[in-house]
Amino acid sequence: MHTVWKGSISFGLVNVPVKMHAATETQEFHFNYLHEACHNRVRYTKKCPHCDIEVAAEDIVKGYEYEKDRYVILDDEDLASLEKPMSRSIDILDFIALAEIDPIYYQKSYYLSPEETAQKAYRLLCKAMADTGKVAVAKLTMRSKQHLACLRVVDENIMVLETMYYPAEIRHLEASWDKVSPTEIEIEMARQLIENLAAPFEPEKYQDELREQVKELIEKKVAGETFSVTAAPEPGKVIDLMEALRASIAITDQQKGKPSEKEIENESVDKIKDKTRKVDPKDKKADINAKKGKVDLKDKKVEIGEIAKETKNDETEEKRNKKKRTPKTKLVEENIAEENVSKTNTTEGKAEIEENAQKSTLTLRRRSTRRAKGA
Repeated sequence: MHTVWKGSISFGLVNVPVKMHAATETQEFHFNYLHEACHNRVRYTKKCPHCDIEVAAEDIVKGYEYEKDRYVILDDEDLASLEKPMSRSIDILDFIALAEIDPIYYQKSYYLSPEETAQKAYRLLCKAMADTGKVAVAKLTMRSKQHLACLRVVDENIMVLETMYYPAEIRHLEASWDKVSPTEIEIEMARQLIENLAAPFEPEKYQDELREQVKELIEKKVAGETFSVTAAPEPGKVIDLMEALRASIAITDQQKGKPSEKEIENESVDKIKDKTRKVDPKDKKADINAKKGKVDLKDKKVEIGEIAKETKNDETEEKRNKKKRTPKTKLVEENIAEENVSKTNTTEGKAEIEENAQKSTLTLRRRSTRRAKGA
């Protein structure tokens, strides 16, 4: 990799000799200007309008216009005299957190690689900065200009130097729209849209589509072919911000496989209908028991069989009792009923009726217990 600058990193009494390499490059196509008639390159000449002659490079000097058409001359020796003896040094001023630097200050990126004699010191500085999570703010002089810079570690053992703008070089924009306040609903929908579009940063998936089209155009022109580009659809005018947000959220939901707002609404209506429909008490009880895991299909079959068997036994016994009732039995029952009515008119009769009722209740309980044990 081509070296654009040599110097050393200086912090405290430690010096780490390094070489600087450009970390980025432009991939734009560079076109030459040609004469349309003959397709030869147009030559730009530096001409003095006062002397009406072409000026050679060695006859050109630098001048600063301090008044209209009045200049002060500065040559390379004048500028070189201003450079400090340690101008080949990257002087670290402070160590700070990277998040404290606004990206608007960044200008251009350079890799710093160590000289062979300074590899251990270079690795030591990288390790210490990575462990503390700090970056360095530094100054260096390069190409007759003093730069503000940020040194940070990438990939654990590579140091990157970012040249930075000074605060006086940052232009400020006055926001005249700060009095406009969106509603809470609009803010919430905008947040939802951002969440739908959120994704990890994968730089490989971003491509310069225009450059690829220019490349294809050049290749086809060289081959004598025609090239056509499909016109991009014009974006529609935003009439209603809320409608635009809703439509955007619906599109991003569909792309991520999420149910749309209409589907969620329909699903909610179905749930309400399920809750409000009439449910048979027996089915409801079975559903509750099934959810609790207390009744499975086999137990349900056994329970239903036992209920059916018990019901059948009760019906058989009732029919049997009806068959045993003779006319004489009916007469006895009617006499007992009349006797009970007469007894209710006396205190002793009431006590006797209550005692007989208790005996009957006890007898029924014993029969039920025996029947349960038999089952």
